[in-house]
Amino acid sequence: MINLLYISISGNTRAFANHLAEYAKTQHQANAEQPLIHLEEVSDATQNEGETAPYFVMIPTYLDGGNGIDNGFHELMTTAMGDYLREPGNAAWCRGIIGSGNRNFNEQYCLTAKEYCKEFNVPFLADYELRGTDKDASRIYAILVKVAQADA
Repeated sequence: MINLLYISISGNTRAFANHLAEYAKTQHQANAEQPLIHLEEVSDATQNEGETAPYFVMIPTYLDGGNGIDNGFHELMTTAMGDYLREPGNAAWCRGIIGSGNRNFNEQYCLTAKEYCKEFNVPFLADYELRGTDKDASRIYAILVKVAQADA
């Protein structure tokens, strides 16, 4: 089982997380050795029970000021995930982060994920735009499986 924590503001990340979980289900049905994906949505209402198993994070980018390049990084609306990761012991179980966003924002594309990777010293595994595609689901699932198997 692959554990995937995500935060969704506009619904795009939730839609892709569900798409990814469905893709994993089809892979598992074809080959029982292919892991399923367990999803958990993090929000301001999430109660931290403390992570005790490896997991991955999927996060979009929303900024409120700053361009993340030369005048700061001011995260907006996704801070609940950062707060969750900062809880004692939680970040130690994170095996990597997947970022999403809109490529129209150039250097800001996936900036929140990249900043979290630096802060929590975890790898940036992959990116996808907006709601992702079937090709993104296949590509990202393969990455998650590879990292999870290497961690086992």
